Amino acid sequence: MRNYPIDSAQAAGRLLALSMVVDGNLAHSELTALSRSRILQYIDLEQDAFQQLLQELCDDLLTSATYGMVQVERTAIDAMLGEIVQPDLRRRLLQAMWNIADADGWLADGEAVLLGRASSLWSAESNFIDRPVRLS
Repeated sequence: MRNYPIDSAQAAGRLLALSMVVDGNLAHSELTALSRSRILQYIDLEQDAFQQLLQELCDDLLTSATYGMVQVERTAIDAMLGEIVQPDLRRRLLQAMWNIADADGWLADGEAVLLGRASSLWSAESNFIDRPVRLS
């Protein structure tokens, strides 16, 4: 899997692309959800560059295919999520990723794993800020 600079448009764009293909199907409704979210403008990524990232992601995923099946390992997901550290970017990406996953009206297992890992690793329960939670 390729590595991208921390908080880069490429790292963010790849997560959006992964949200679209992790269920094994790229639906038109997911592309529509991506467009409506305006997340590509927020991360400053042109549509052509996103298409290139999507192609590169698929190429990378196919290198680990076994008998025509692609499975994204948890360590690979964690590594991709680890390339995003800025709290506001994490919030916006997670919202867009949920919108993409929900666009076809069905939450596939792969989508649930990706969204669950993002929520866990990005500390969604503590407002996306890396600090102790006070219980008082």
